Amino acid sequence: MKKQIHMFFIVALIPILILSACGQGKLAESKLERIANPNVPASDSTQLVGGNTAFAFDLYQGVRGSTGNLVYSPYSISLALAMTYGGARGQTADQMAEVMHFTLPSEQFHPAFNLLSLNLSRRPDQVEDLAPADRFQLTIANSLWGQDGWSFLPEFLDLLSANYGAGLRLVDFKDHPDSARKQINHWVADQTKNRIKDIIPPGMPDPSTRLVLANAIYFKALWEEEFDPDVTRDGPFYPLNGEMVRVPIMSQGHEKTFSYAAGEGWQAIALPYKGGLTDMVIIVPDAGIFELFESSLTADRYAGIVSALEPQQVILSMPKFKFESSLGLKDTLIQMGMSDAFDPTQADFSGMDGKHLLYVGDVLHKAFIAVDEKGTEAAAATVVLMMEASAPQSIILEINRPFLYVIRDIPTGTILFMGRVLDPREK
Repeated sequence: MKKQIHMFFIVALIPILILSACGQGKLAESKLERIANPNVPASDSTQLVGGNTAFAFDLYQGVRGSTGNLVYSPYSISLALAMTYGGARGQTADQMAEVMHFTLPSEQFHPAFNLLSLNLSRRPDQVEDLAPADRFQLTIANSLWGQDGWSFLPEFLDLLSANYGAGLRLVDFKDHPDSARKQINHWVADQTKNRIKDIIPPGMPDPSTRLVLANAIYFKALWEEEFDPDVTRDGPFYPLNGEMVRVPIMSQGHEKTFSYAAGEGWQAIALPYKGGLTDMVIIVPDAGIFELFESSLTADRYAGIVSALEPQQVILSMPKFKFESSLGLKDTLIQMGMSDAFDPTQADFSGMDGKHLLYVGDVLHKAFIAVDEKGTEAAAATVVLMMEASAPQSIILEINRPFLYVIRDIPTGTILFMGRVLDPREK
């Protein structure tokens, strides 16, 4: 039997747990507030970050085949799918945990993610001896947008409120889907300083949408050692095809101390941002082996490179760059082993609403990065499109044309009579 297909969404962003006007949608509040100081063992935090890092490099291997530049936020994707995972059950949850490297038990996993997000959000305030204008910016936001009148399990809303600060905003997808889309897109753009726009394209959501979960992340920081824009010059850059092009090249102009390492077929450098709590690690494979090196890059190899970094005197030059990437992750995640979540006949997200009708239609990700003489600006958002496969509908059969018939004995299959009707009027 055919099933009707209805679209849902899941995105990422921070909620305000009050009833709100001004086009922001009223809220269905959980009675639980976000746990501000979760009691999480250090070993749980280490295990969570290790799993997220492993997923980051697994995913890189899955998406690196796309052409051109690439930027994505593994943390945003992990966070959006962590919220989704909160409503997954059975084999669907098992597959998600395997692919995402969610290795902690549920009762430890969500508090650990809460603590990590809170620590990251508080990081800019931990920078000492810097004027507020020089401190880096890092914001992480989560929210849910649900159809007014749809029933979501209180325990699911409690889980997301307590551990992700995500309150459920009630909107009218059924009668005003484009208005809901604009509200969500506006919220995402606002959380990312207008760097991520139109995360949900026109035509989505449609009137059958019931839920949108969202994550957005924004980062902006100044280099500890800024590049002098007066010495930026067009210089050579050699893409994979070997044909030289000229691009704006930034230069430090003279030796400076950076964390640097070199190994067989690669060099690496860490460029710190002001405050010393964040940096950019750049890995440069030797000429002619980029694709070979890239194909062998794993979380373990990355860890080895980072551990090899040590202070060295380096004369550094590098290109300025600015671009964005849009990724549809459905096929990649299926290939990685998360197949049930995308299968309407197998998915089990009954932890969201107590039903077995929801499955993931797609996971969309959009990210932006700009690197110049002053520092780095980056933003990303992740949208998980949830679909509803409704209960089978009644079939209408109108026998209004010629037909055949068989009269049979069911136990033996013996055909007792058979024939056809071409015109019921004939006698």
